[in-house]
Amino acid sequence: MAKHERGLRFQPTGGSKAPQVPTGKKQRLNIERLANDGRGIAFFEGRTWFVIGALAGEEVEARVLGAHGKVVEARTERVFKSSELRRPAPCAHAGRCGGCSVQHLPHNEQLALKQRMLAEQLSKVAGVEPEEWAAPLSGLEFAYRRRARVAVRWDMKAKKLEVGFRAAGSQDIVGIDDCPVLVQPLQPIMAHLPQMLRRLSKPQALGHVELFSGSSLAVLLRHMAPLSESDLTILKEFCALHEAQLWLHGDGEPHPVEADQSLGYRLEQWDLNLAYRPGDFIQVNAGVNEAMVAQALDWLKPQADERVLDLFCGLGNFALPLAKAVREVVAVEGVQVMVDRAAANAVSNNLHNAQFFQADLSQPLTDAEWAREGFCAVLLDPPRDGAFEVVRKLKSLGAERLVYVSCNPATLARDTVELIKQGYRLKRAGILDMFPQTAHVEAMALFEAS
Repeated sequence: MAKHERGLRFQPTGGSKAPQVPTGKKQRLNIERLANDGRGIAFFEGRTWFVIGALAGEEVEARVLGAHGKVVEARTERVFKSSELRRPAPCAHAGRCGGCSVQHLPHNEQLALKQRMLAEQLSKVAGVEPEEWAAPLSGLEFAYRRRARVAVRWDMKAKKLEVGFRAAGSQDIVGIDDCPVLVQPLQPIMAHLPQMLRRLSKPQALGHVELFSGSSLAVLLRHMAPLSESDLTILKEFCALHEAQLWLHGDGEPHPVEADQSLGYRLEQWDLNLAYRPGDFIQVNAGVNEAMVAQALDWLKPQADERVLDLFCGLGNFALPLAKAVREVVAVEGVQVMVDRAAANAVSNNLHNAQFFQADLSQPLTDAEWAREGFCAVLLDPPRDGAFEVVRKLKSLGAERLVYVSCNPATLARDTVELIKQGYRLKRAGILDMFPQTAHVEAMALFEAS
């Protein structure tokens, strides 16, 4: 038997592993440029640092939020040398709340950042530039958000209910009772919400709160245990004071306390009312949403005798305005509940030339019965992962014009490659500023058959 050697330490062939950067460590950094998500990029001791709240050319002190491998995520604690572009953050919670990551940039610079992000993706991934760049579609810089989820958590050690929004780079809750990006009707509710929730007898059983503003104001409370009569009274009185509906979400689906109440929003230009329920997807920016629908129809140029396809139709946000302009709309959605909701919205608005279907939109559509007649034009508004399988067969549907609304420039660029392969040209593209004060980019692109 071989003799055991004592005291030997075996080392991996790759050499010693560099020590990880500890969370909470502060580091002075020189920021070289901005990443696509608006964070500053610095290079220090062989690592790449992504720093929330920093701008190109600045010297900052950054606190580490987390590190993995050669990448360090951090947030700005102090600015020693500031960029000429920097402005005082309009919100008192900037830098701590994770909601608005670029409010230290003037709004016009935010738009320029988003425009660069879209142009870079189209150039690098698809190797194209649109024949025409559209001006950014934007609205109010603040007071635009008509829907928000408020985090609620019982702190066992402090015996205190935390109410606010998630912190940047962590699951901590930043206590907030005012939020400049909320629409004005929700501001008083947000201001008084923490105090009201702390009056409830079982704060440990509270989940989260959602706020809605549309045809009505609404407050939805997620709770993990039945509410007492006294707690229900507190909630009802709070909502009555703020002229808001009260919705509860315990076991099962969310429901209004008063059964005949409903939520909805208007598309004023088309005299349309769209009903929805908590959990349904709606665009949070009402002004930009209506401008987006108008621009999509302007680019698509639907004609009165045409048959048009709307993919990922949701509640009918595009399908119903289209139905007012064309002979027939075929609208398709992956979730049956949303199909039913959109169909009901069409009926309630006295529109009978729109048909709604459920289909797996991760698969090609050529075998669907409703696709066999073909379409003159197509509008699609997919989720972040895009519509790769759908766009691969779009040319076979006969569409000469296609408007693609995207919430992810990377997947838009990827899908653009497929559309170009089918003979479409990228005629026009531009950003949609749906989320001011954030680096989130939405975009619209017009394709035409060659």
